[in-house]
Amino acid sequence: MPRTRNPLNHSPAFRRRRVLNWLPLGLTYAFLYMARYNLTVSKNALGPLMSKEAFGIIFAAGTITYAFSFLINGPLTDRIGGKKAILIGATGSAVMNGIMGLIVLGILEWGWELNLTLAFSVVYAMNMYFQSYGAVAIVKVNSSWFHVRERGVFGGIFGILISLGLYFAFDWSQAVVNWTEAVNPEHPQYWLIFFVPAVILVFWIILDIVILRDRPEQAGFDDFDTGDASSGEMDTPFVLKDILRRIFTNPVILTVGFIELCTGVLRNGVMHWFPIFAKEQVAAMSDVASWEFWLNNWGLMLMIAGASGGMLAGWMSDHLFGSRRAPVAGILYSVLLVAVIGMAFALDGTPHLLGAFVFVVSITVIGTHGMLSGTATMDFGGRKAAATAVGLIDGLVYLGTGIQSLSLGYITSTNWSWWPIFLIPFAVIGILLTFRIWNAIPKGKSAH
Repeated sequence: MPRTRNPLNHSPAFRRRRVLNWLPLGLTYAFLYMARYNLTVSKNALGPLMSKEAFGIIFAAGTITYAFSFLINGPLTDRIGGKKAILIGATGSAVMNGIMGLIVLGILEWGWELNLTLAFSVVYAMNMYFQSYGAVAIVKVNSSWFHVRERGVFGGIFGILISLGLYFAFDWSQAVVNWTEAVNPEHPQYWLIFFVPAVILVFWIILDIVILRDRPEQAGFDDFDTGDASSGEMDTPFVLKDILRRIFTNPVILTVGFIELCTGVLRNGVMHWFPIFAKEQVAAMSDVASWEFWLNNWGLMLMIAGASGGMLAGWMSDHLFGSRRAPVAGILYSVLLVAVIGMAFALDGTPHLLGAFVFVVSITVIGTHGMLSGTATMDFGGRKAAATAVGLIDGLVYLGTGIQSLSLGYITSTNWSWWPIFLIPFAVIGILLTFRIWNAIPKGKSAH
């Protein structure tokens, strides 16, 4: 098996056009993250207006909506293509962020007597419906542009895009908060947390319309056999019943889905609750400078963790395990388990000790997520069913996210000591599930 950076000997022109294709698509996806996880930054900014339990309810409403949206969006994207899907998702999310900004503006400045928890639960759920188009779109498009032997690297790219999105969501949103508090400390314009990503998304929507193409053939190149589960059957018509049967009767895809449910609990159980924990330590005047470092640079830490974890996972898969995905996930999950146990002993320690354990968790969990949701779904769903497969997998990620949101919203309001303890069983389950698919590789109808 070739182990070069260009195993299929694509022409330089093709490789340049492929970069030009996934770059605006990927950055649209990254800024969708900013328009998704700015909710966490708004929780810290709004203070008593959004309690931890209220945040947990709002976030759960959105993530559970996201989890079940794949029933519509996955098969729809397989039919209409990834370009239309990303345009629908980004446009809808921009509108919903505008509405959330308007709600905050109305409550803070115009005296609206709204129940913020109820209003945000409804609008954020709609936002997350549109957000759910993002992952299915990016995987659908790239399933036609990357051969299975190149997809480990794409899994790394997927991890980088996620980490960039987290950087935008946490650090750019926090920078907006810091700026508006400095400019007008009496009446900070917290609605900008939602207006800013809405405007940014409009820019990328326009760029996607102009540049993005679903398949190489639409950009002046030949389509090619990508060697995945759709290999040898791309000329057969799209039949939804057959696509759904392929996905829901495939034990590998279902196992990946349950691993990713655990990933949803672990990734978001750390990513969103650590800055909330840090904010509470700042409010308690406990080692303020150290906690503020983590609070103001949390997005940067996630970006570094995600980029390194994503590229490490992709390299390991393609170069050490013959493009198998499960061994990488199993190794990363094992490291994750050790780090989560470390968190349990570091809660009362220094900010940098807890931050280091959380940083390791982020490396491993984002690397696993990129490898499984970004790569394994293309492999085992194939080009024809890529969006439906990633919709199922990503839906289970966000079902896990909803579970942790409701659970930790209550648990952390009672006692933070149970925070890492809650996460440990999901790490153990994830490790055990990787053994079920350790040697799995995709098989299409044509030889490859």
